[in-house]
Amino acid sequence: MSEETPTPESNSPQIPPVQAAAPASAYTKEQKDKKLVAGLLGIFLGGFGVHKFYLGYTKEGVIQLVVTLVTCGIASIIGLIEGIIYLTKTDDEFVSTYVVGRKGWF
Repeated sequence: MSEETPTPESNSPQIPPVQAAAPASAYTKEQKDKKLVAGLLGIFLGGFGVHKFYLGYTKEGVIQLVVTLVTCGIASIIGLIEGIIYLTKTDDEFVSTYVVGRKGWF
């Protein structure tokens, strides 16, 4: 009969790795506050591109306005969808995507 000697690894309790704390956000409160305003503007006035103008996307705002007028308001669904998308993102995702990253559509 051969006896196995226990190894130090098998007898020691398993300690889970320590995870670093989440870094503090590098974004300002003013940048994060734009999420709520832009989301609500997108939902209620999105067909007119108001949420685009608020975020500084003048070209996209004009395009949204013209497309909504040409389609007799049907394209205003885009503003509604964008407003919902804005509100469902976290503050940091919103700021990095739309304020800092300057993503114009969706």
